[in-house]
Amino acid sequence: MTRILVVDDEPHIVSLVTRGLHVEGYETVTADDGQAALDRALEGDIDLIVLDVGLPSMDGFEVLRHLRARGSGIPVIMLTARSSTRDAIEGLDAGASDYVPKPFAVAELLARVRSRLRERTSSTAPVILTRGNVTLDILGRHASVGGRDVDLSAREFALAEQFLRHPGEVLTREVLLSRVWGLDFDPGSNVVDVYVRYLRSKLGADNIVTVRGEGYRWD
Repeated sequence: MTRILVVDDEPHIVSLVTRGLHVEGYETVTADDGQAALDRALEGDIDLIVLDVGLPSMDGFEVLRHLRARGSGIPVIMLTARSSTRDAIEGLDAGASDYVPKPFAVAELLARVRSRLRERTSSTAPVILTRGNVTLDILGRHASVGGRDVDLSAREFALAEQFLRHPGEVLTREVLLSRVWGLDFDPGSNVVDVYVRYLRSKLGADNIVTVRGEGYRWD
């Protein structure tokens, strides 16, 4: 599922944008601080960023420069209440993909999001993740084990992608709930454990190790 990071320190703007994105079928994560936004963006599972300029700790321009300096090519749509041409030029020169002044129509922002995502898909080579005998084609949403096709549901695929992108790392249930299900809290269910069992049965029981008291790790 396409995951979009929405960064703004105005709660009503975040609510407005995330509601619109959810209607379009996108998953969202949010941040209201420049440093937090940068840290989240660098985790590697974000497909596009809607980034406000005026943020605490570091402004949107600085966040964008740090991202580009670290080699990130994530599409970034800048939002700002500033209307000067100089600000637009600064954002684009820093590596922004697009620039939307406030106030804006949500429909226009969504159209720009769709456009930037189409450009990224058409210009990016297929992303293939391979760990051992397990291969995921991220863009094609195709999985195989030892060359044999494996049918994964959308949630199973998203969970497998997290493990293959972070081999050797312990991923807690809370992290997996946030990244795969979009939940910022533990609903008290064992949904993560259930889906890990599904993956073990399809991708190999030995690939996913239980780290008692912490979470799971792809070995």
